[in-house]
Amino acid sequence: MAATTACAQSGKGQSEKGEQQPRLRADALRNRERIIAAARETMVEFGAEVPLDEIARRAGVGNATLYRHFADRLELIHHVTLSVMSRTADRAERALAEESDAFQALRRFVHAAVEERIGALCPLLSDGVDRDHPDLLAARDRLEAAIEAVMGAARDSGQLRTDIAVGDLMVAITQLTRPLPSSGCMDFDKFVHRHLQLFLDGLQTPARSELPGAAATLEDLTRRRS
Repeated sequence: MAATTACAQSGKGQSEKGEQQPRLRADALRNRERIIAAARETMVEFGAEVPLDEIARRAGVGNATLYRHFADRLELIHHVTLSVMSRTADRAERALAEESDAFQALRRFVHAAVEERIGALCPLLSDGVDRDHPDLLAARDRLEAAIEAVMGAARDSGQLRTDIAVGDLMVAITQLTRPLPSSGCMDFDKFVHRHLQLFLDGLQTPARSELPGAAATLEDLTRRRS
């Protein structure tokens, strides 16, 4: 999207070096989850450089509480990225398990990915985060597998065109859900689902055109430029 951040599910955390940290109390865990959720929303709105004071305010905690959980901005971005990937993978797995129609499962996932702010990943990953961190690699692999399972089911049912891959889907979702910088489009979200529906219609068979280039994987999207 390696399920969620270990600390978010079990109350245990790991440092950036992978060292086990003490189990969090229930109230501390709630504060941590609120901070990550608030950071996810504000970073989508204002970018990764949004003041940490604003994140703390949105989360309803003090600055000291934020810094007790996250030593600096990069550590917070790291956990926001894990959260977005994990929650998006959860949505894909649930859609596939609960929908009887394979293409409807794909539709459900794509619209759910918008709610999880998947469009925030690209700007976050470009902000100095260690893309080769084991937690991020595991989360990416799980996310790619979950999305490929949804797409594979739709493809096997004969409803999804065969010349696209996970990366193609993620490019479209990211571009359609990333806010327009300095546009003042405060109601941008109300158009997103409408345009996603148009995009999904274009994924169905029979294909109306031949796509240029090759299908993209999630690894293609995260690979550093040489």
